[in-house]
Amino acid sequence: MPMAAEDIVALIKQGIPDAEVEMQDLVGDGDHWAATVVSPIFAGKSKIQQHQMVYRALGDRMGGVLHALKLTTMAPKA
Repeated sequence: MPMAAEDIVALIKQGIPDAEVEMQDLVGDGDHWAATVVSPIFAGKSKIQQHQMVYRALGDRMGGVLHALKLTTMAPKA
């Protein structure tokens, strides 16, 4: 069963409260997502560290019920 975009956003915001999250359904099936996550907490962190923070917020759903997520992360532009 695929995860709804609202559920993915809620999990990310629970783990990264100040995050701005934008979701896109890549193929229209509700199962292949692209997420853009912007948060000040990412400032000074590598892309790998930023992605790890998002994966931690998603917990064990990543690779399970959520198996297709294209992730873009960044700190806000000043």
